[in-house]
Amino acid sequence: MDIFQVLSMLGGLSLFLFGMSVMGQALERRAGEGLRDILGRLTTGKLAGLLTGLGVTAVIQSSSAATVMVVGFVNSGLMTLRQAIHVIMGANIGTTVTAWVLSLAGIESGNIFVRLLKPSSFTPVLAVIGVIFYMFCKSSKKRDTGAVLLGFATLMTGMETMSGAVSGLGEVPAFRELFLLFQNPLLGMLAGALLTAVIQSSSASVGILQALAATGQVTYGAAVPIIMGQNIGTCVTALLSAVGAGKNARRAALVHLSFNVIGAVSWLSVFWIIKLLMPPAVLGEPASLLGIAVCHSVFNLLCTLLLLPMTGWLERLVCRLIRDGEEAKPQPELDERLFATPSIALESCRNLAGELARNAAGALREGLASMYGCTPALEKSVLEREALTDRYEDMLGTYLVRLSARRVSAGDSAQAAKLLKAIGDFERIADHGVNLLESAMELRDKGLSLSPAARNEYDVIASAVEEILGDALKAFLEDDLEAAGRVEPLEQVIDGLKEQLRTNHILRLQGGECSIEGGFVWSDILTNIERVSDHCSNIAGCVIDIAQNNMNIHASLRDVRNEGGSFKSQFIGYKEKYSLQ
Repeated sequence: MDIFQVLSMLGGLSLFLFGMSVMGQALERRAGEGLRDILGRLTTGKLAGLLTGLGVTAVIQSSSAATVMVVGFVNSGLMTLRQAIHVIMGANIGTTVTAWVLSLAGIESGNIFVRLLKPSSFTPVLAVIGVIFYMFCKSSKKRDTGAVLLGFATLMTGMETMSGAVSGLGEVPAFRELFLLFQNPLLGMLAGALLTAVIQSSSASVGILQALAATGQVTYGAAVPIIMGQNIGTCVTALLSAVGAGKNARRAALVHLSFNVIGAVSWLSVFWIIKLLMPPAVLGEPASLLGIAVCHSVFNLLCTLLLLPMTGWLERLVCRLIRDGEEAKPQPELDERLFATPSIALESCRNLAGELARNAAGALREGLASMYGCTPALEKSVLEREALTDRYEDMLGTYLVRLSARRVSAGDSAQAAKLLKAIGDFERIADHGVNLLESAMELRDKGLSLSPAARNEYDVIASAVEEILGDALKAFLEDDLEAAGRVEPLEQVIDGLKEQLRTNHILRLQGGECSIEGGFVWSDILTNIERVSDHCSNIAGCVIDIAQNNMNIHASLRDVRNEGGSFKSQFIGYKEKYSLQ
C-alpha cells in the first residue's frame, strides 16, 4: 500500500464522514415538524418510546445525536427519565439503518435491474437531482431535499473511494495479523469501542468496518466483537453532552452507557462461550457488507430484547448511582444541547414562552384587581410574576437569537421571529401590571379614592382589557386566528373608550367632583390600560403574520381593519358591549 492509496483512503474517509454529517443535518431540518410531532405524541409506554427512538434515529442517521437530543429533552423537562430509557433503546436499533444502506455497495449481479440497486449506479443520478434542487430551487424544503441527496451521494462516493483504497491491504501481512488479533473477542470489542469513541458515530464506524471488509481479511469472528464494542464507544458523545447538566440528564447519559455496556458484555460472554465450546464454521469466513449489517442489527435487537423488560431496574440503578441529593444548582429552562435539533429547541422555546405569556397575563390581571383592594399578598404576587417574566424574556431572547444564527428551516425561522416579537410585548404587559399596582398603592398611601363615576368607568374599561388580553393570549398559545381577528376591533374600541374617559374626567374636574392629585393617578391608569391593548394588538398581528407568511405587522393589522363587514360588525358589537351607561 503506497502513499497515494493512503491519501485516497483518507480522502474517502473524509468524504464519508462529511456526507453523513450533511445528510443528517439536512434530514433533521427537512423533518423538523415531524420530529416535533413525534415528541408531542410520546407516551410513557415502552413500545411508543422504542418506536420514537427508532424513528428519530432512522431520520437523522445517528444514535449519538439522538441520545444527545434525549439528554437535552430530559434536562429541559420535555421528557421523563423513564421515557428516555425507551427512546435510547429504540435509537440503538434505528442506527442500524445506515449499515443496510451501505451494504448495497456489495451487490454483484449481471442483471441490469439488480445492478440498478448498486449505489455506484444510482448515486450519480441522485447527485444531479440534488444539485438541481440545491442550486436552483428557492424553497427551503426543496433545498434541504437537495442537501440530503448530495450528502448521500458524497457519503457513498467516500465509501467506494475508501473501499477501493484499502482493497490492497488484503495482501499486507501486518494487516492480516492485526485482524487475527481481533479474533480475541475482548481485543475486538476494545478496538471497536476506541474507533467509535474517536469519531463519535457508531454508524460511521460500522461503515468503516464494511469498507475494510472489502479486503477479504475481516472474518465474522473478528467483526462481531468489533460491532459490540462500537455500541460502547458511541456513548462518549452522550456522556460529554451531560457534563454540567442536571441530575436527570446525567442519569439519561448513564442509562445509555449502562444499556450498551451490559448488553455488550452479556452477549460477548455468550459469543465467547459458543466460540470456545462449539465454534461455528461461519466465524472463520470473510465478512461481507451485508453480513456486517445483519450482525449489527441482530446484536442491537438482542440487546433491546434483553433489557427492555428491565427498564425499571435500569432506572433504579442510575438513580442510585446519581442520587437526588447531588443536585447543586437550579435547572435552566432552556438547554443548548437542543441546538443540535433546532425544531425541538424551538419547541422548548414555545413551552417557555407560553409560561412567560401566562405569567405576564397573570401580573396584569392582578394589577387590575389591585384597584379594588391592594393587599400585601397581591403586591408580592404581581412583583414576583413580573420578575419571572423579565427573567424568561432575557433567557428566550438570548437563546432565540443564537438559535436563529444556526441553519434552520424557513418555518422554524418564522416561528423564532414570532416568539422574539411576542415575548417583548408580553414583558411590557407585565410591566403595565406593576404600573397599575403602583397606581393602586399611591391611591391607598395618599388616602385618595376614585369618584363613583370614575369607578364605574374603570369597571367597563378593565373588563374590555381583560377580554382583549384573553383573546391575545389564546391566539398566541393556540395559533388561533379567530381569536387574533377579534383583537384589533376591540383595541379600536378601547382607544376610543380611553379618550371618552379622559374627556369625562376633565368635566368632573371642572365640576369639582374629583381632586387634581387623584386625576393624575387616573390618567396613568388609563394610559397603562390603553398601552396594554396596543401590545395585545401587536401579539395578534404577529400570529396573523406567521399564518400569512408575512412579517409586516402594520400591514397585517391594516388588512384586518380593511376587511370591511367582519371588522365593522365586531367593532360595533364591542362598542355596544363596553358602552358607558
